[in-house]
Amino acid sequence: MGEFSEPAGHWQTIAVRGGRSVDLSTGAVTAPIHLSTTFERDATGEYPRGYVYGRLDNPNRQTLENHLAQLEGGAGAIAFSSGAAAAMAVLQTLSPGDQVLIAQDAYHGNHQILQRVGEPWGLEMVMVDATDVEAIAQKITSKTALIWLETPSNPRLQITDLAAVATLAKFHNIQTLCDNTWATPALQNPIKLGIHWVLHSTTKYLGGHGDITGGAVVGAIADEKFARLREIQQTAGAIPSPFDCWLLSRSLQTLPVRMAAHCDHAMAVAKFLEDHSAIAQVHYPGLPSHPGHAIAAKQMKQFGGMISAEVRGSRQTAMDIVGRCKLLTRATSLGSTESLIEHRASIEGPDTKTPETLLRISIGLEHPDDLIADLNQALNSLQINL
Repeated sequence: MGEFSEPAGHWQTIAVRGGRSVDLSTGAVTAPIHLSTTFERDATGEYPRGYVYGRLDNPNRQTLENHLAQLEGGAGAIAFSSGAAAAMAVLQTLSPGDQVLIAQDAYHGNHQILQRVGEPWGLEMVMVDATDVEAIAQKITSKTALIWLETPSNPRLQITDLAAVATLAKFHNIQTLCDNTWATPALQNPIKLGIHWVLHSTTKYLGGHGDITGGAVVGAIADEKFARLREIQQTAGAIPSPFDCWLLSRSLQTLPVRMAAHCDHAMAVAKFLEDHSAIAQVHYPGLPSHPGHAIAAKQMKQFGGMISAEVRGSRQTAMDIVGRCKLLTRATSLGSTESLIEHRASIEGPDTKTPETLLRISIGLEHPDDLIADLNQALNSLQINL
């Protein structure tokens, strides 16, 4: 490996050049994939090249982590084998008896990790309305150790004022985490707004092609908690493969142009849905009608590629609309090149708080006119039953 570059200037330049180096042994501009699980010692028993064993570190993982830290403006990044593994590792930096305040509208998988793993271990989970800073303040106790945010939230795209919550948390000496999966560092930088941890499911927009499973945590400062998180990664071993790290590093280079297209296409589709008679409500922070629009406009560069829409009618109406889509793929995930649509409540299960008429749509890179035409025919085919 060569020396890592430290690109200065615009964010797009960091996306393309950050973490990259010319391979010193071959001169290759594109980094090789280092699949070795173990590394040679010298005659004295030392590791002069800095690598010992694949669970502890790997050149591809180091490249990826350096790149992610630069993109988010953090002191360091730690990569994991999935977003869930990253979330679990953050919770493992806490102690039994600690309380976690978490946004009530957030990825249901993070709620499940806290309920099924965190609470039996001794953590306390308290759900809060993260759109209301005063409501968060009222929930803080002497046991509160972490405020877990997600903005825009999954699945209703609620918006949290990150700077305001960060100020509140620092006053009480409480750490904050923002799941930045939906916004990505292309659109939002929580660390610059005062947030301590940034969480990503790199499976989604950062990977961007539906062929990588991964997660990452970026720390604002290299403190004791960050060192503890690194220890958990290396000891517990929930690490991404060298090939997945290589794929993700490759995908980060196109993140700026991909996110710009996702945002432009989503805005067009959101405006169409807002005007359609079969839609009761559209949740998209780029629309002036969204209650969090002003805050989103303040802390985001654009408004993202995710839309949720509540249809008029019943759960079955919503399911039928999904079933009648021809171009949009019926699948659960987001952030890839192709557009996906799902009936969210049926994915989250019987304890869901998501409205039964809500559709979650991940807008891809197809032409927005084609996506609108597909949604229009699906919605119009059920007009007679509404």
